[in-house]
Amino acid sequence: MESRHKFDFDKLTQRRGTASLKWDVAEGELPMWVADMDFECAPCIKSAVIRRAEHGIYGYNIVPDEWAEAYAGFWKRRHGWEMKREYLTFTTGIVPAISSLVRRLTNIGDSVALFTPVYDIFFHSIENAGRHTLEVPLVYADGEYHIDFADLEEKLKRPLTTLFILCNPHNPCGNVWTAEELRCIAALCRAHGVAVISDEIHCSLTDVGVEYTPFASVSAEAAEISVTCLSASKTFNIAGMQSAAIYAENEALRNKAVRGVNSDEVAEPNCFAVAATVAALNDGEEWLDEAREYLDANKARVREFIAENIPSLRCVKQRCTYLVWIDCSAITSDSDELCEFIRKRTGLMLSSGAQYRGNGRYFLRLNTACPRARLEDGLGRLKSGIEQYIAFKKGN
Repeated sequence: MESRHKFDFDKLTQRRGTASLKWDVAEGELPMWVADMDFECAPCIKSAVIRRAEHGIYGYNIVPDEWAEAYAGFWKRRHGWEMKREYLTFTTGIVPAISSLVRRLTNIGDSVALFTPVYDIFFHSIENAGRHTLEVPLVYADGEYHIDFADLEEKLKRPLTTLFILCNPHNPCGNVWTAEELRCIAALCRAHGVAVISDEIHCSLTDVGVEYTPFASVSAEAAEISVTCLSASKTFNIAGMQSAAIYAENEALRNKAVRGVNSDEVAEPNCFAVAATVAALNDGEEWLDEAREYLDANKARVREFIAENIPSLRCVKQRCTYLVWIDCSAITSDSDELCEFIRKRTGLMLSSGAQYRGNGRYFLRLNTACPRARLEDGLGRLKSGIEQYIAFKKGN
């Protein structure tokens, strides 16, 4: 990037040999699937962790007041949402929290509604608990997705639908839901007695100049019926620190949520979780601003490259996340097969859209959160893989 940048996002840090979920792959393979960044975290986070490590004693930890203050301060400065600190509860991750919430807010056999295609772990949280996933497919037209509110209402009014899980902003489609859309969701859920879990883990990774709206901020009824899941992990690339938060203004929902994460033993921090999170939220915004600019440039490069070199693919219109959602419907309806083929022929590892249900079988998900040289390598492999796949299908 240009010299005006303070942080080096072009640095090719070696992640092999670090027990990385993403990079524990065969030599020669290039993983561009799981949603973490190949950038080193903000220096303020590294310094905070080193200071904590140098203390030399790693016993049980509490959650100090500065943790909630850091969350409240960041969301007020960054997103204009003023949370009540006492309504925040620590949890080791958004996925553990959602799994606990599903068990606490619903009964076995209930239906949990959600827009699809969507982050696949939601399905596990629902179905592993003996509940049923109720898909509300997003409508795909002209290269972007939108909500079918009539279908949403029909699903919400079913007697066994007791919970709606919202991804705000939405992964993998990249929608940044508007305040009006969120108010409509809240009104329908309230009318039909359906609670809402709003997963807002991608909220600070909107495109430059684009702002997200917290679900609980749009109306009194939205705040009354919802539990919001928040974390610095995706934004600041600290998922391995296992630190997140849940927030609920409704006392009954909050009590159930707090009881749930405590009963499931996912409410106690490891010795680095608080230090890393507080540093990120209090002192990491300059790094985040530059990271978003770099990610915007990477996503623009992917769109440009695909338009010029892989005309059989199409990038979906997105306004959030570093995950590009790619329409491959012109060449296949089996993204599992396509991903496996590309990996075998080129070493490039992408996420198959099929796992996200909905119309995901027609899509690939590509993670752009990496240095530009690595991205260019991935794009070259993608081009080669698609060309070979088309030739292979024609040969059969």
